Amino acid sequence: MMNLLTILGPTACGKTAFATRLACRLGGEIISADSRQVFRGMDIGTGKDLADYEVGGQRVPYHLIDIAEPGTRYSVYQFQQDFHAAYSDIVGRGRTPILCGGTGLYIESVIRGYEFDGRQMPPLQSLNIGLLISREERRRKISQRLQARLDEGMIDEVRGLIDRGVSTDALIRYGLEYKYVTLYLLGQLSYEEMYRLLEIAIHQFAKRQMTWFRGMEERRGIPIHWLSCELPIEERIEIAESLWRKEIAGA
Repeated sequence: MMNLLTILGPTACGKTAFATRLACRLGGEIISADSRQVFRGMDIGTGKDLADYEVGGQRVPYHLIDIAEPGTRYSVYQFQQDFHAAYSDIVGRGRTPILCGGTGLYIESVIRGYEFDGRQMPPLQSLNIGLLISREERRRKISQRLQARLDEGMIDEVRGLIDRGVSTDALIRYGLEYKYVTLYLLGQLSYEEMYRLLEIAIHQFAKRQMTWFRGMEERRGIPIHWLSCELPIEERIEIAESLWRKEIAGA
C-alpha cells in the first residue's frame, strides 16, 4: 500500500507550485525535502517561495522549513528523524503526506529507510512523481530566477546573515547562492564574476540532481513517474491525482 506521495525534480522546475496545488486536491500537507530551506532567514537564496503555499485562498500546511538556525549543520540523519515526526503527525490527523524537494539524498533516505547508528527506519511505499523539464527551458528559468533573486535583495539577505553573526565559512559551506554572494561581499569576487560563476554552478547543480534521480530509478530500483513540464499544470495535476487515487484504491 502506498503511504507517501513524493514530488521531485531539478531546481527551477516548479515543484512547490505543483505540489501545493496537488495537496489542495488530496487534502495533503507538504514535507519539504530541501537541505537549505530548513534554515531560518535563508529565504531568497533557497527559494522558499512561501507564497506558493497559498492556493486559491487556502493555506497549505508545510513542514521542515525554518526549523534550524543559520550557520549550524543539519544532517541527513536529522532530516530522517524530523521527517518521520512530521509524517506521523500528518497521517495521524488523516491527511495525505506529500514529500516535495530536490535533495535526492534526503528523499532516498526516507523512501529506502537508510540506517544510521544502528537504528533502522522503516522504508516507505512511495508514489514518486518527477517533473521533467527540457534542458533549454531549465537553463532559461535558472537564469531568469537568478536575476529575480538578486533584484529581490539576495545580497542584502546574505549581508544580514553575516551581520547577525553567521560565519562566512558556514555560508560558503552552504554553497550556491550563499557561497558566491559571500565571496562577493568579502571582496574576493567582482559582481560580474559572482554572477557568472553562480549561474554556472546552479546549472551544474541541476544536472547533478537529474543524475541522482536517474540513478534512483535506473540503478537503485525506485520507480519514478515522469511528467513533462510542457504539459499544462492542471493536466499534470490530474494525472498525478489519478495515479495516487488508483494506488490507494488498489490497496
